[in-house]
Order: sequence, then C-alpha cells, then structure tokens
Amino acid sequence: MKLTFLGTGTSQGVPVIGCRCAVCMSDDRRDRRLRTSAMVETRGVRLVIDAGPDFRYQMLRIGVRHIDAILLTHEHKDHIGGLDDVRAFNFVDYPEAIHKVGIYATPRTAACVRKDFDYAFAQDKYRGVPEIELHEIDPACPFSVKGVEIVPVAGRRHSERFAVTGYRIGPLAYLTDFKTIEESEVEKLAGVEVLVVNALRFAPHYSHFNVAEALELIRRVAPREAYLTHMSHDIGLQAVTEPTLPPHVHMACDTLELEINDGYENTER
Repeated sequence: MKLTFLGTGTSQGVPVIGCRCAVCMSDDRRDRRLRTSAMVETRGVRLVIDAGPDFRYQMLRIGVRHIDAILLTHEHKDHIGGLDDVRAFNFVDYPEAIHKVGIYATPRTAACVRKDFDYAFAQDKYRGVPEIELHEIDPACPFSVKGVEIVPVAGRRHSERFAVTGYRIGPLAYLTDFKTIEESEVEKLAGVEVLVVNALRFAPHYSHFNVAEALELIRRVAPREAYLTHMSHDIGLQAVTEPTLPPHVHMACDTLELEINDGYENTER
C-alpha cells in the first residue's frame, strides 16, 4: 500500500494570503501546504480522499492520469471544492471512452455535492460536465471499492450538527477535521499500523483537534507510526516543531509518500 499526502494544510492553506509570519515566509518546502487531501494505492486500486480547491494542481503535481474513486470526509469547500475537475479523468482518453468517477460520501455530504454541482446531475447535461457516480455510504457500515474494503470512522467537528467521516483501509487510518470521537469509533482503529490525524495548532480550537488532542488519540490507538495533517501556520515551522513530537509521531508534508505493508503487492496504474 502506498499513501501520498496531496495536501496537509487547513482551509486557507499555507502560506495564508497576506500573512507575513515566519511559517508563511518560510523557504522550507515542507511549510508550504495545500488544502488537505491524500491518495491511497492498494491492490491496483487508486483512491483519493477529499478533493478541495487545490485538487487540479495536486493531480498535476504528482502526474496522476487515473483514479478509481474519491472518498469524501465532509461537505466543507476545502474538501469538495475541486470536484468539477474530475471531468479531466472522464475524458483522459476522449473520445474513445467516458470514465465516470465514483464518489463516496455520507447522505449529508452527498446532498451538498448534488446541490453545489447540480449541473453534473441534470437530466439534460451539457457536454463536458463532470461524470460522477455518487454513492451514499452509511458511516456505521464498511463498504468496498473494486474489492478494497473501507471502514468509515465517524467523528464530530464541534457538535452533533457537524459530522465528519474518517476512513480505515487495512493497516491505514485517515482522520481529518475531527474534534471528538466516540470510544466505539476508536475501537475501529485497533491494530492500525499508520494513523493520520488532524492537528490544527497547539492552542485549543472549538472544532478541530489541537496537537495535544491529536497526541492523546494517537496514544489511545497506539499505531506504529502517526502523521499529523490539516495543520495551520500556527503550528510553527516544521523544522522547529517536529523534533518536539514523540519519536513515532511526524508532521506530514505535501507530496510525502509512505509505503505500508498491507499484505498485497501494490500495482502502479
């Protein structure tokens, strides 16, 4: 299994427009963060988690020509704003075939996708709109994409009104924009080798884990390695902050690739 961090920043990204802090002015490429997204490749299947406003550039940056599905964590624009650009994957070998892209989301998130991209679901579509197969998932039930089992992990961003969905894929679990998680959902993470979890900053935040809260969840899950994502400029310079973390906890950075043993030989597509 291969995990690629496509973006590791918050809804504003890093650098933040107009900001002149040390992080936003940093020359270290690790401090430059697009909106949070990731790609998982396993058993010949390529999955993207979230497609925010930077989706197009993220795909161009790593040279992707084919994806099998997109898994959405929730409906905020920094996670779905780039969905129009899936049309490039529809017509990558146009006119020989049209490849619909499967998108998996909870009913609430799926409803937002239908609203925001209504032209993709119209009966009389104009030529060139995104060709999407929208699949509604139950966050309490596993599902599969081309034989790859995916276990949803439910969380909250602030209150019962703000749900978010993480995903476990074999030895990997990916959680972003979490603020709270029930013990029954933590149990779904038992035995993961690599845990990715959001950590906005060191100071508390009303709707996202801060570093201390992320570290507490990592302690409870006890993965072999953990990576922080969805980080703001307030988390500090990577060169300064990372050495302060426990040895098995790392700050992810854009384009970082991890090989994770899932018992299958990965087939590059």
